[in-house]
Amino acid sequence: MVHSKTFTTFSEQVEWLQNEKHLLVYDTQYAEETLKQIGYFPLIGGYKHLFRIPLTKKYKEGTTFEEIAALYEFDSELRELFFKYLLQIERHLRSLMSYYFSEMYGESQSAYLNIHNYNLNRRTHNTIVRLNAVLQRAVSTTDYEYINYYRNTYGNIPLWVLVNVLTFGNLSKMYQVFPQSLQSKVCKNFGSINRKQMEQFLSVLTKFRNVCAHGERLFTYHTMDNISDLPLHQKLSIPKNGVQYQYGKKDLFAVVIAFRYLIPSRDFRSFKAKLSRLIDRASKRITHIEHAELLERMGFPPNWKDISRYRVTS
Repeated sequence: MVHSKTFTTFSEQVEWLQNEKHLLVYDTQYAEETLKQIGYFPLIGGYKHLFRIPLTKKYKEGTTFEEIAALYEFDSELRELFFKYLLQIERHLRSLMSYYFSEMYGESQSAYLNIHNYNLNRRTHNTIVRLNAVLQRAVSTTDYEYINYYRNTYGNIPLWVLVNVLTFGNLSKMYQVFPQSLQSKVCKNFGSINRKQMEQFLSVLTKFRNVCAHGERLFTYHTMDNISDLPLHQKLSIPKNGVQYQYGKKDLFAVVIAFRYLIPSRDFRSFKAKLSRLIDRASKRITHIEHAELLERMGFPPNWKDISRYRVTS
């Protein structure tokens, strides 16, 4: 039986990294403070792998504690950047979906609580029932002042109010079971994407949003879901393994592709510039991970910056 890990102080953790793991630590006080702020497991356990020699537990010669901390900081900054634009997409969807649904069915809360106002069939039945349960809980919650106000003042909570308490995942499920005519209306606000492509975007983005919100490791994260094959994949000449594109399907670059379709061009250019600076700065600070390897682990093709060269609207 493998014995569980024993408690060690922050200074002992630093000594362990130096003496047993042979990491270079230039500033022990900085190392102790960093471990105190982040924790050994999230920092070392989460970010050591790229610094190890493949098939061994040994670190590349000359690897420093500061480099591992720099990789953690890079990932933290990535989460902050991606989360900003995920929230922007989320706000846009809240507005569009509540608008088009209310335009068709009216402002009464009984409309969105009626399962027959969705694309109800054998395949979607269980999803709609679960969504309805979420909506029922949302209209009865007392956690939000504005929900209480509408309930007590008007006896009705319109969808454009209620959507503000729904999660990205709730919105994704709601879009999935929207009447097809309303799905199409939502999609027309984003250029050339179709209903199925939007559904896959939202499914993947929901997972990445949760990673960002919960502070999990982002730069190497992959979902089980895939976004659709899109013209951008072909225009970027992304290589394939058989029929599957190697990049931009369920990795972080898939989110970049989704952003290219779902946020305005001006905002995307700003996002891309910030992302490029983050990657370049990380490559300079982390000398034991090659720039190409960092991109590869993120799921980025070498020519990823060319993504803004191509039009995505019809």
